[in-house]
Amino acid sequence: MSDRQHEAIDRGWEAVVATARRTAAEGLVVGTSGNVSVRIGDTVLVTPSGVPYERLRPEDLTGVDPEGNQILGKLTPTSELPLHLAVYRNTGATAVVHTHAVHATAVSTLVTEVPPVHYAAAILGGTVRVAPYARYGTPELAANMLAALRDRTGCLLANHGTVTYGTTLDEAYDRTAQLEWLCQVWLAASSVPGRSPSLLTEDQLDEVGEALKGYGQR
Repeated sequence: MSDRQHEAIDRGWEAVVATARRTAAEGLVVGTSGNVSVRIGDTVLVTPSGVPYERLRPEDLTGVDPEGNQILGKLTPTSELPLHLAVYRNTGATAVVHTHAVHATAVSTLVTEVPPVHYAAAILGGTVRVAPYARYGTPELAANMLAALRDRTGCLLANHGTVTYGTTLDEAYDRTAQLEWLCQVWLAASSVPGRSPSLLTEDQLDEVGEALKGYGQR
């Protein structure tokens, strides 16, 4: 491995740890739940299983190849490794964030799609689907997730949590935060007795999706 590759791996690991700690600090996970990964070339850096994020050090770097064979570090990768690898194999993702966010997990027990109460849904590609339940760490869960992610950059896992991806960890994390907020808004609006939230149409979400293509700084 060249010095440049070593530097990229080290920076990637720093970003993985920082993002994992951010999920805990902002209440999207509890304890060692959830996991984060980033792909650098043919190496996937991923949080290890069962290690509190605040205890992760540079020497705890954990990496696998696209088939899941461990090539860096000695700590066992997250049990949700099949989920992360499935995203990388089937999308253009270079970063994945999985959380157990409270409001999103609650919504995953109530509906098969997150009701589009806000145009933030367009940030994830449209109405967010809920993948049917399967035990964590299983190929079945990964397959259910991929179906829910079709044409989307995020989904809910029934009775479990969230999965989002992006071209950077910042982008993947922002999509997680937006998804959790969207679920919180729907839960708040739908809890008002005798009232039902108004929902955006598919055409309205598509319109926002087109507008977002030109959003932000060039």
